[in-house]
Amino acid sequence: MITPLSKKHFYRRFGGWILTLALIYAVFIASIGLMQRHLLYFPSGGRFVPQEWGAKELQPLQVTTEDGLKITSWYSPARARDKLTVVFFQGNSGQLGTRVYKVRPWLDAGYGVLMIGYRGFDGNPGAPSEEGLYRDSQAAIDAIIAQGAPECGLVFYGESLGTGVAAQMATEYDAAGLILEAPYTSIADVGAHQYPLVPVNWLLRDRFDTLGKIKEVHAPLLLLHGEKDQVVPINFGKELFAAAGEPKQAVFLPDAGHNNVYNLKVQEIVLSFLSKLPTDPLLNKCNAKQP
Repeated sequence: MITPLSKKHFYRRFGGWILTLALIYAVFIASIGLMQRHLLYFPSGGRFVPQEWGAKELQPLQVTTEDGLKITSWYSPARARDKLTVVFFQGNSGQLGTRVYKVRPWLDAGYGVLMIGYRGFDGNPGAPSEEGLYRDSQAAIDAIIAQGAPECGLVFYGESLGTGVAAQMATEYDAAGLILEAPYTSIADVGAHQYPLVPVNWLLRDRFDTLGKIKEVHAPLLLLHGEKDQVVPINFGKELFAAAGEPKQAVFLPDAGHNNVYNLKVQEIVLSFLSKLPTDPLLNKCNAKQP
């Protein structure tokens, strides 16, 4: 028989459980909020040089950012006046050397290549953040423009997290093209998908709102995404592509996940895309943005 006293005891214990769970959840959410950048960025340690990765054409390019950090990127100028320069923005982990296989075909074809160094990565000072990555990129891009690379001859290539940086740069510079590999609408959207019980939109500081910026991009777009991507599901890439203006091209790879999008077929697609971008303005010395 359940007495009023036993009911009262049950409700009291039940309320205690709820309070305990609420406190645990609050501590969990607070911890994520405090550690969010450690959960988003996984920078490599140590200082690396291009020659260690078989990229003798690339040379260290040291620049000083707007907030006073000395950041090293890797750069090789285009071999001819009518060749574009591909600016590469890596994802959120590892270091530039592990991406040399992606830029190797561009170097071999005579294109210029700038591999953006991020703060906190590859022995660079500072800690990564959205605004920080933008500043690192701006400083390096302005430096090669000052050295003679035409602004209208730049093609921005971003992979994963770097797609948000590439899209931002495409709103700031009059680039010849934009290539996005495994892109997202925003980091907030991806986070909310991966952690449905966490108030990501409320917590997140580094949002990388690519969807909000893609309509401001007027350069030709090539979007690459794996249909088996479990990190950034393909629906984000398709939504981004639908919002982008023309001209645009998308390649959705049925057997690719998040980290294996770039293969021989994609390499050929990228080279074909680059070869079709107009180079007449380069020969006419298009206007360059001065740092």
